[in-house]
Amino acid sequence: MEKRVKLSTQKVRRERKARRIIIVTLLLILLLLILLYFAIGIIYNNGNFSITLDKNLYFDKGLIIYDDPEYKVYRSELLAPSPNMFDNISYKWLPEDMDQQNGGSHNGKNYLAYTFFVENTGDSVSDYWNEVIIDDVIRNVDSAIRIRVYRNGQPTTYATLAANGEAEPNTTPFVSESVVARSYIDNFKPGDIDRYTIALWIEGSDPECTDNILGGEFKVRMDFNSGHTKLKEKRGKENEKKK
Repeated sequence: MEKRVKLSTQKVRRERKARRIIIVTLLLILLLLILLYFAIGIIYNNGNFSITLDKNLYFDKGLIIYDDPEYKVYRSELLAPSPNMFDNISYKWLPEDMDQQNGGSHNGKNYLAYTFFVENTGDSVSDYWNEVIIDDVIRNVDSAIRIRVYRNGQPTTYATLAANGEAEPNTTPFVSESVVARSYIDNFKPGDIDRYTIALWIEGSDPECTDNILGGEFKVRMDFNSGHTKLKEKRGKENEKKK
């Protein structure tokens, strides 16, 4: 009888120990998931689109960016807040006066829209590059993304190449996997203002717009600088060779 009691007691202890291990393990997994959730939130809750200005354009050439014509101050970055969610839509649903709204965010249902300005506040004729750069993509959602850039009322819509290697209808292909678009603006005189509107949406008519991209994320920015990425990389390699 005593032996049976000892065996039963040991079994109960082992079961309690196993339950404690399971509970601790579950708590650690839960903590890890919470940390992961907040890490992802930090990355993506700052907005799907940011606009950055190279400080050299301001200090050397007097260029500034702003989204409020009544508040023109030097800022190195503008953030375009994103809609709460993106569902696929047709480009036909976008408003015709997209680029005629006031500065700042003017998102619609399932699309991002943001207007801002670049102004030459310096004393001499200047120039600049702008690049739309992809920072991160999850679940290949970029395959159905459309990015439309208006400059002074003139729109260009960018998209990845179709599955057959051809350009999607009425679009300009991305420059590369990491660069959506690149432009050089010269003869930018003192007092000149370039008006930009950015629109971003998921195109429902794109064959790549399937359930496979559900839950995807897309983070992109527009850089204004004095020399585009490839030139900077080339110069960097040349400087390394000289060393």
